This record gives sequence, structure tokens and C-alpha cells, in this order.
Amino acid sequence: MAKRRKFTPEFKAELVFEVLSGDSSQAEVCRRHNLNENQLSQWKHQLLENAPSLFASTDKQSSDAEKRIAHLEQLVGRMAVALDIEKKLLTELD
Repeated sequence: MAKRRKFTPEFKAELVFEVLSGDSSQAEVCRRHNLNENQLSQWKHQLLENAPSLFASTDKQSSDAEKRIAHLEQLVGRMAVALDIEKKLLTELD
């Protein structure tokens, strides 16, 4: 039984970009790399379908990170105030 080939995401993207840029036709790329045209079509469809999420995810990640940083800064502020109060109490008790 023949072993299935595995392609890296970089390789898939490279081939799809080559076809989309017009440098080579889909048939030429498939012949050169011994691929079925349906496979390359599927990769192209996946890339085009997921392209908008590439831009949306960075915006969401950065806003999530900013919210987390703000929350952590608030916690640090509260802890600093609590520590100051404890220090004052300890100095008054001594």
C-alpha cells in the first residue's frame, strides 16, 4: 500500500499563492508537484475561506490581552494598597 504524502502548511500556501498570483496555472502546478487538481482546489478554498479570520483574530487577541493587562494592573494596585496598610498596622503595633 502506498504511503500518503504529508504537506506542510507553508508548502500548501506557496502553491496556492503561485496559482492565485497568476505565475502558473493550476494544472501546471499540479503536474509539477504530482498533485490532483481537486486537492489544490481544496487548499485554495481553505485559504480564501479563512483569510478574513487572519485579520480579525489579531484584533481580538490584542483587545483580550489589553483587558487582561488592565485587570492584572488593578490587582497589583489593590495588593500594593493592602500591603501598605499591613505595614502601617505592624509599625503601630510595634
